Amino acid sequence: MRRSSKVVAIVGILLVAVILVMLLLPSTVQRKFSRIEQDFLATMASSQGLFTLEDLEDKPQAVRDFFLKGGYIGKPKMSGLKAVFEKADFSLGQGKDWVVITYTQLNGAEQPLRYAQILSSIHHLPFEGLDSYVQGVGAMEGYLAKFFRLFNQKGEHMDRACLVTYLAEAFFLPSVALSPLIEWEELSALEVKATIRAFGMEGSGVFTFAETGEMLSFTTDDRMAAGFDGSLQQVRWTAACSDYRSVEGLSVPSTLKATWHYPEGDLTYFDGKDVKISYLY
Repeated sequence: MRRSSKVVAIVGILLVAVILVMLLLPSTVQRKFSRIEQDFLATMASSQGLFTLEDLEDKPQAVRDFFLKGGYIGKPKMSGLKAVFEKADFSLGQGKDWVVITYTQLNGAEQPLRYAQILSSIHHLPFEGLDSYVQGVGAMEGYLAKFFRLFNQKGEHMDRACLVTYLAEAFFLPSVALSPLIEWEELSALEVKATIRAFGMEGSGVFTFAETGEMLSFTTDDRMAAGFDGSLQQVRWTAACSDYRSVEGLSVPSTLKATWHYPEGDLTYFDGKDVKISYLY
């Protein structure tokens, strides 16, 4: 019995040691995202001049008003951004739990380029995610307890979803809204259809604006809802912005909500407030 007790004790000590090592070591996602951010900052192209009235000549009035009323004319064009939601509410699916996440993203303006890191926990175990869109290839990875990969979504549906997400965030990084990759079609005084074409693929959606110039929402049918079990469903998707505030003298939204419009009812799965946006020039 004594020998058996010693074995149990040793096994217990080893398990505690392994857990402590796992807690102290940087996770797979954190290591990847750290390298990504270093490379992103090191390779970011310099600013391409100032926002001008000439940039807006061929744009719908609602898009022009965004730049005119938002204070952009005469300001430097951004080459990228880093946005951080310190605490955002995130749903794991219809009827499932909500978790609090820290969400950090990087967007580039020269060409469609986007990364995002999610840090959270599920049932007291660390849950982390990494989204990427590089050279037309999209991917979404998820890890539990730092090192155990739960999913790795890839394929044409992810490529298109990432391209459309990049388009949806064009007014977070307004240099993107002036990109020659985007075609604009005025639907009404406050609604504009945008189509982006890149890497042999295209995606589109409708931006809605306020009369005061702010971009309020983007809605598209060009994204597939991917479940944690790998299932795919064609569902309308909306990203809504609100609570505009001044960042470096520019009018920028501080709240973002993302919603899937399922047949059985809407699911607002991301609700982030007080985003901290840093522009790169």
